[in-house]
Amino acid sequence: MASPPQGPSAALARFAATVQWEQLPAVVRKEAKRSLLNFFATALAGCRDPALMAAADVFAGFQSARDCTVIGRPDRSDALHAASLNAMSGNVFDFDDTHLPTIIHPTAPVAPALFALAQTRQVSGRDLLTAFAIGVEIECRLGNALSPGHYQRGWHITSTCGVFGAAVAAARLLRLDEGRIVWALGIASAQSSGLVETLGSMAKSIGVGNSASNGLLSALLAARGFEGPARPIEGPLGFLKVMGDHADAESLVQGLGERWELLNNTYKPYPCGVVLNPVIEACLALYRESGVRLEDVEQVVLTGHPLLRQRTDRPQPGAGREAQVSAQHAVAVVLARGKAGLDEFSDACVAQGDLKKLSGRISFVDDENCGVESASVALHLRDGSRHSRHVVAARGSLAAPLTDAELEHKLRELCTWGGSGCDAGPLIDALWSIDATDNAGSVMPLAAGRL
Repeated sequence: MASPPQGPSAALARFAATVQWEQLPAVVRKEAKRSLLNFFATALAGCRDPALMAAADVFAGFQSARDCTVIGRPDRSDALHAASLNAMSGNVFDFDDTHLPTIIHPTAPVAPALFALAQTRQVSGRDLLTAFAIGVEIECRLGNALSPGHYQRGWHITSTCGVFGAAVAAARLLRLDEGRIVWALGIASAQSSGLVETLGSMAKSIGVGNSASNGLLSALLAARGFEGPARPIEGPLGFLKVMGDHADAESLVQGLGERWELLNNTYKPYPCGVVLNPVIEACLALYRESGVRLEDVEQVVLTGHPLLRQRTDRPQPGAGREAQVSAQHAVAVVLARGKAGLDEFSDACVAQGDLKKLSGRISFVDDENCGVESASVALHLRDGSRHSRHVVAARGSLAAPLTDAELEHKLRELCTWGGSGCDAGPLIDALWSIDATDNAGSVMPLAAGRL
């Protein structure tokens, strides 16, 4: 096969085809495992969400095999449908990982595609982790090149960039050469979609699920000689030009293989949009340390990154999904309950009328100098007093990351909450030691539902 032309598409393909396990820094290998641990935690929590139940019922009428585990469920499916369902499950509660520079949730599109492949052919844990790190690198570099305009225009960046990460990761696991990886990128570019407008609805999950299954499909098609364009990323009508206003194509290859975007990945302590984490943390502190309760509050002022207002100013969420991206709900429920778990962002919780009383009394102040991991909450109480709290770096951010023990606790807790009957202990052990196995697919049955 002729060598592909020079440019970002070719450079990314060459990187994906040639990087070896030994070239991954130890810290990147460790972060890959942490990302997978967090992914299985959130997928086990979301496995029986109504969106997943509906999708699984529809997909069951089209499945072509039963090779692959559907996380948290006793039934199995074919690789494409399993990848889609597992991606949806991992992301449905917005409790999954976040690449802070772009707000991409990087693992949900990539890991399900790789584990689906690993259950249809034998691959080593090292090969899977290498492919995972490569896929995350490319999806996040694409996100960096397009940010912030891409998301601001309404593209759901996890879905639009995630399909490329899944495609390249799967292509690497299939051991495709550079030319066919460029084809996989091109096929993925034809399937890149997802709108921010869908956030707060079940439709968001379709975009995330498709990013995993369509990425896997892209690699499988390229492996069979299904051709794509030579410059899918940087071409005159390629991904960057079509999906961004001022895309930075050079950033795609700068420091490639020297710095790793996986090291910018973070893990949430609360099941909501990442920009709400510092707001919740501040409210928890005001509840616990200052004794403030919801019924005491007259007015609330939230100061933070503009994305805080843009993505979470939702005064009247109608369901748990909307509550996950509603600052009004987050503030009210924390000041009412002193907690911010999955139960606090459920349909049942949203239906409680007392939490809506505060909705019209919350205002936002945009601060361009504030990071997404930082925010200030000022509460004006009915007695005339004022209480405030500023969070510089919320727990779970790069400056205050969740520990390994906290990630293990998250997996155990969410596994129990999801009601699958899965035993979290063996799964945790298998994920920490996945680089020692010659059969990475053996992890998946440990995450299957027992009930």
